[in-house]
Amino acid sequence: MRARPGPGGLIVSFVGARDQVEAARGAREGQALMTPAGMTSVDTTSADTPSVRASGILVHPTSFPGRYGIGDLGSGARLVLDFLAAGRQRLWQVLPLGPTGYGDSPYASFSAFAGNHTLISAERLVEHGWLDADDLADAPTFLDDHVDFGPVITWKLAVLRRAHERFESTATTSARAELEAFREERRVWLDDYTLFMALKEAHAGAEWTQWEPELAARRPDALVAARTALDGAVRFHVFLQWVFATQWADLCVYAHEHDIRVVGDLAIFVAHDSADVWANPGLFRLDANGQPTVVAGVPPDYFSRTGQRWGNPLYRWDALAATGYAWWIERVRATLALADLLRIDHFRGFHAYWEVPAGEPTAEHGHWVSGPGAALFQAIDGALGHVPLIAEDLGLITPGVRRLRESLGYPGMKVLQFAFDTDARNTHLPQAYTRDTVVYTGTHDNDTLQGWFATRGTAERANILRYTGGDGKEIHWDLIRLALDSPAEIAIIPLQDVLGLGSAARMNTPGRAGGNWAWRCTAEQLDQTLSARLAQITAAAGR
Repeated sequence: MRARPGPGGLIVSFVGARDQVEAARGAREGQALMTPAGMTSVDTTSADTPSVRASGILVHPTSFPGRYGIGDLGSGARLVLDFLAAGRQRLWQVLPLGPTGYGDSPYASFSAFAGNHTLISAERLVEHGWLDADDLADAPTFLDDHVDFGPVITWKLAVLRRAHERFESTATTSARAELEAFREERRVWLDDYTLFMALKEAHAGAEWTQWEPELAARRPDALVAARTALDGAVRFHVFLQWVFATQWADLCVYAHEHDIRVVGDLAIFVAHDSADVWANPGLFRLDANGQPTVVAGVPPDYFSRTGQRWGNPLYRWDALAATGYAWWIERVRATLALADLLRIDHFRGFHAYWEVPAGEPTAEHGHWVSGPGAALFQAIDGALGHVPLIAEDLGLITPGVRRLRESLGYPGMKVLQFAFDTDARNTHLPQAYTRDTVVYTGTHDNDTLQGWFATRGTAERANILRYTGGDGKEIHWDLIRLALDSPAEIAIIPLQDVLGLGSAARMNTPGRAGGNWAWRCTAEQLDQTLSARLAQITAAAGR
């Protein structure tokens, strides 16, 4: 059994992990501004690196402020990081960074490896000379407090195509060589992803199971012909991934220069309509037509009386084990190249997952099936060295799930919004925390603190006020202080809670089909008075 990290061990192990992984992947030197792997030039072992307690902010890049309808990796991102640094925050947590599909959920991506090209900063493309300022002059007047994904994506893709055309006609030999080096380095997933996206566009966005049978079944001759016919579209998507990786690396360097580490998010499941499933059908429980026979979900719980039918195809863990979990190893390698540590979503699914027959409309009639357990994580660590993970161990957690997490040495999660509906034995109350805990005021699936408190019943509200000692007028600050003062070694606060926003700023409502993932902050909300107050209570908490 692996020992838990000792006091201060979480942060120390997190900041050193990138070097281990990059050594394992044999990354080239001298690419600091071209790929996230190049960030090893940043000193992660300085005396200023936090050794015991730290806190951070959860905010996805789509929520950043900016002119062009969606947060991106440009000046708005740096404004947010400046706000975090001024507030003494040492961690920045994001949601999964993949290209999103129907519903715009970062947990339903076209690839578990690729970056979301919608996050590319058009302003930075102007700086590179691949766009002119005039190319952005006709941008529509977008909303600044939430994302209207349809119009934003349409406009952004047109701008990105213009940038690619300019690159193809004017790029220097050096820039072309850098792109080709990136393509070669990421070939293990990039070839399949870029062809998948080109084919998807050629089929008007149809799911891969609706393509010609020879393409859906990946007949080699059909793939060769498609790659030739769609060469321009494939090159476009290679360009997008290269630009995303370059801009993301630059942003992470900026974060590191401000002593902020990036917490990535690794979803347990992948979308059926993805390059991952299309390219690896033997790793998933599919029928002869490529459709899932069973899908993922969770039983009835806090969020839904009928459970949540997520719809993701389930893994053939036996097939993955037969390869030494190679696909999962590559997935973790790629995700860790974008972050300093990873939150792994739905950790309990690795011990046992809720299997729902594909024909069932809800998750009520599923059943538990044993997952891969420690074998998967042992294989990952064997290939990559110790990988720093936060285990999202929320929901129906059994003793077996706890034993698995503890045996692997991963910190678990607590959420203050779950702490007050029972009595003093509630394990989400701070007195129950051990130091190897990451406490959240709420997650992306929760309401904001202000919205949540407004809907509490009389008894629960009384519990909250009694515990915090406040009057409820600034409930968000009362609970932020509670999280920061707790024994948990890491505390994470959604940006909406620091800003004191109501339910309209909620990121996701589980079970709701649309209207999620759209919240954005504005530059005016990132007020110096707020960052100073956050810094004050963070310092008082010893973080």
